[in-house]
Amino acid sequence: MKQQLNPESEWFGTRRVKADDKAGLVREVFDSVADNYDIMNDVMSGGVHRIWKDRLIRMIRPRAGLDYLDVAGGTGDIAFRIRKATGPDARITVCDINPEMLRVGRDRALNKGWVSDFEWVTGDAERLPVPDNSVDVYTIAFGLRNVTRIDHALADAYRVLKPGGRFFCLEFSRVEDPLLSKVYDVYSDLFIPRMGQLVAKDRDSYQYLVESIRKFPPQRELARRMNAVGFNGVRFTNLSFGVAAIHQGWKA
Repeated sequence: MKQQLNPESEWFGTRRVKADDKAGLVREVFDSVADNYDIMNDVMSGGVHRIWKDRLIRMIRPRAGLDYLDVAGGTGDIAFRIRKATGPDARITVCDINPEMLRVGRDRALNKGWVSDFEWVTGDAERLPVPDNSVDVYTIAFGLRNVTRIDHALADAYRVLKPGGRFFCLEFSRVEDPLLSKVYDVYSDLFIPRMGQLVAKDRDSYQYLVESIRKFPPQRELARRMNAVGFNGVRFTNLSFGVAAIHQGWKA
């Protein structure tokens, strides 16, 4: 039986929408939360997202002389970690569909004294403004679930990677233990939108973020979809009992 492509494309959280409208709705969310995005990540995860991101970097093992592309990475969290690991002798591009998120990232880079260490590019993960076979390492952290057509984004990641290039996705995922899953669901429903209201004055955007996690494919399903677009060596690593997971693969 042929698998349906991009089943998430018609859902904005739990609201059914036209696929062509979803990107605009997601853009509005991140326009709203851009200035508070990193603060809210700390609030929502108790700072644990920093541990997850550090784990991602250890798995990548960044080194100088390579081309890195961080997609949906506007505020710079992953790119900055790569820069610290490689020093100045790496080419790091940050691509995000949302100019407001890129503005926050550029400002943060300048505050760190990094004036020309990154290329900042506005672009869609489904149609990256990046040449074929040009990237050694592709990363996307907490961004893939907001893409309208996930299968298209995976295929475009494969396109831009060089032969031997590596793909890494850090994303909220599914807690596999039934009891822990129920506890996590209650926490998500009650705490995250409320803190979004208190800290960012925006309950609706954080309600969407909770709902988007539940619409995102579980670990094995995402691995299957990575295999379907051509990735080799696909595997995933659960973090915090599956609250998040790192998926990786490489291009032959």
